[in-house]
Amino acid sequence: MTDIVNTKSGPVRGTTAQDDESVRVFKGIPYAKAADGARRWRPPEPMEPWDDVLDATEYGLDCPQDPFMPRSRAPGMGEDCLNLNIWSPAKDAGEKLPVLVWLYGGSYVRGSAADTRAEGEGFAKKGVVYVTFNYRAGLFGFFAHPELTRESPNNSSGNYGLLDAFAAMKWIKENIEAFGGDRDRVTVFGVSAGSATISLLITSPLGAGLWDQAILQSPGAFRPLYNLADAEQEGLKLGDDLDAMRKMTPEEIVARTPDFQPKVRGLTTPRVLRPIRDGWVIPLEEQDAYSTGAINVMPVIVGNMEDEGSWGVAGWPIETMEDYREIMETNFADQTDEAIALYPATTEAEMKPRLGELFGDTQFTYGSWRVAAEMAAREPKTFRYVFTRRAPGMDGAPGHGDDVEYVFGNVKDAGDGYDDTDFAISDVMMDAFLRFARTGNPNGGEGLPDWPAYTEANDPYMEFGDEISLKNNWRAPQMKFLHRYLNNKR
Repeated sequence: MTDIVNTKSGPVRGTTAQDDESVRVFKGIPYAKAADGARRWRPPEPMEPWDDVLDATEYGLDCPQDPFMPRSRAPGMGEDCLNLNIWSPAKDAGEKLPVLVWLYGGSYVRGSAADTRAEGEGFAKKGVVYVTFNYRAGLFGFFAHPELTRESPNNSSGNYGLLDAFAAMKWIKENIEAFGGDRDRVTVFGVSAGSATISLLITSPLGAGLWDQAILQSPGAFRPLYNLADAEQEGLKLGDDLDAMRKMTPEEIVARTPDFQPKVRGLTTPRVLRPIRDGWVIPLEEQDAYSTGAINVMPVIVGNMEDEGSWGVAGWPIETMEDYREIMETNFADQTDEAIALYPATTEAEMKPRLGELFGDTQFTYGSWRVAAEMAAREPKTFRYVFTRRAPGMDGAPGHGDDVEYVFGNVKDAGDGYDDTDFAISDVMMDAFLRFARTGNPNGGEGLPDWPAYTEANDPYMEFGDEISLKNNWRAPQMKFLHRYLNNKR
């Protein structure tokens, strides 16, 4: 069955979900022109309106990246990738429905709006309109260069991936009512780099009014950012002839990505190929924007996994206790001994587990804690969670991104090793997120204890573990140390 919807860009033809005709699906709708040729490394340009019906029954291209997405259903990669997908209930609900917009993760160098993990049929069945969109990543999305800054009317370069997000959100705001959505009840949510993007967009004047509330799953927030001048110098690694660089093939550019990625990530220092403090899109360091209230205040849920960091240090060339101390000294200088006391390793076998904890705390948990604390000071509807559920047969604690299947209700399709407890947790989490999307409050569903609003003084969080229960002060000593160190360092 096909369905034609008239958007402000032009008419689009979708179809119904493969297994359920109660859900309409529209795939690969372009929200901006192809970012190739002269448009490479420039802000996204709106599409020219079209008159003929656009076929929106197949996914569009993924943005160029190192091939990584075995879960993507996109037909391939290319720079004509600024497209979005919409799932909505097929029947007229008689009212405008809340809207959920997903931002994928991928360390800012990869990701796909066609990821099977984040398909929206389950949400649409429960009465929301759900959207995913592609944004440029890696050297296409976060590449600064002196020549790009000079040609920019805003004296800026980099942050093209963030500008893509603004363009997509603007398109959604202008068109979502045609798909049954409420343009005034838009919740953005994402995981990892996707939720880090949301945290940064909250600090940008360009994002004011484009969405109403946010859910941040394991955000890489509150990390130091490169300023524009330093990011431009990093960009010179690719070359100094802008015309020649714009003639490079996408494959040639992707192949240069390792030149911008150290083998061992700095844990308390800026990282290239991620958003830049450019003075236009991102005016301030995140902690400065949040602490001074220079943010778009809104209801939020923010959460973490028990083990956020093991994956990040698995390949680090750390062999001896001397290597371990060197890592600590590189990141904590004269406070190394205090850091080691909080992340103690007395044998070589203990080094990687402690580094995994440190990686997770600096890259994800600290930012989540600060987003919750700073937003709660201005918005009472702020909630925090920690996910600790070890599925049967799981080797170790749940890791970075392992809650995505639960939130999307896809645990039963995720493979062997899950049981009724996992299915029940998934049902409760999905229901809580949907209630938040509808009302700004996750409370009221069956199986969820009272989830109080967050306050820094009490530091409460809902634990989604073998049982669902309210607890306090997740990794508090480590968080307080990092907060003191990072603020003194600035």
